[in-house]
Amino acid sequence: MTSHLIPSTHTGSLPRPDDLIQLMWAMGDGIPVDKNALEERVSSAIVEIVNKQVAAGVTIINDGEMSKPSYATYVKDRLSGFAGESIQNYFFEDLVDYPRSAEAVAGNPGRRKRSAPACTSPIEVIDRTAAVKDMTELSAAARAVGHQQIFTSAASPGVVSLFFGNEYYPTQEEYVFAIAEAMRFEYEAIAAAGAVVQVDCPDLAMGRHSAYAHMSLEGFRATISMHVEALNHAVRNIPAEQLRMHLCWGNYPGPHHHDVPINDIIDIVWKAKPQTVLFEGANPRHAHEWYALKESGVPKDKFICPGVIEPQSNYIEHPELVAQRLERWAEVVDPERLLGGVDCGFSVHVGTTTIDPDVAFAKLAALSQGCEIASRRLFA
Repeated sequence: MTSHLIPSTHTGSLPRPDDLIQLMWAMGDGIPVDKNALEERVSSAIVEIVNKQVAAGVTIINDGEMSKPSYATYVKDRLSGFAGESIQNYFFEDLVDYPRSAEAVAGNPGRRKRSAPACTSPIEVIDRTAAVKDMTELSAAARAVGHQQIFTSAASPGVVSLFFGNEYYPTQEEYVFAIAEAMRFEYEAIAAAGAVVQVDCPDLAMGRHSAYAHMSLEGFRATISMHVEALNHAVRNIPAEQLRMHLCWGNYPGPHHHDVPINDIIDIVWKAKPQTVLFEGANPRHAHEWYALKESGVPKDKFICPGVIEPQSNYIEHPELVAQRLERWAEVVDPERLLGGVDCGFSVHVGTTTIDPDVAFAKLAALSQGCEIASRRLFA
């Protein structure tokens, strides 16, 4: 046995229990829901999800985003300012080319239920209890099973600005920095609980073929550079080693043939404060990019967590495949700076039906087994 282990983790969202999905959908639809009953079910679901991750052997675990209706849109309930009309259909350049794929993506019930109203007034923190409650319950559930390594994901300023239209602030930069200052409370609450703060940043990659598809590459790079500056402003009081960020091209089963190459954005990504960067490395549009990072190099102060598990498919990756993928990534960075992850979340919106929930946890077990296999080889 080796004393070194490549840590296994994932990007945040995990399948919610069916009864919790129904409660959260009802609340989102404006149907009266017993608040105490909902909170109790969220609490018990966190315990369940922590136990499932530990049983799967995952090293760095979270609460599965049980309390959140979606990885980004939850902020409308914690911040003021969002009272405008919600965008009904977001633009994705690849789905325009393939209308049948667009219909399949739009038909997913989890996506139909999300709501992101535009900003129409100043953004301020109005709920200072939700983030703290999330951390209290995750910490308690982890302690109950003797697990210490935890993380919690939170929306980045850039991704909030991508989904929630700006109808109040004079400039987009002012809007993004206002979000950053408001989100600082949540980031610092997560850090204060002793957890790693994961900031979700699909805006830095997915944004290229969605909200910012009309821009030139130079214009897009300037936009995401500003987003990174806002992110660094928001996490200025948190140590880099307690921060990680998730780079994402969009967790939906589309063609993705308009995805921006990682080499077009990675120099900007490295300027973000978080020490660890999670990104897609298992799906067919990005599995080849290990070589691009090998050629361009990874800064010595950065850790990487490539996806070696794909969350859109019900195929369960063989642990040997996971190990082989990690060994390939060990050509990019020293194994001591390598983690094994999942390309994106398994249920980024409540009720997303892309994958069998039971398969999701089997995939996490394969991930942890593959990390063990690779560790024995790489640290022999």
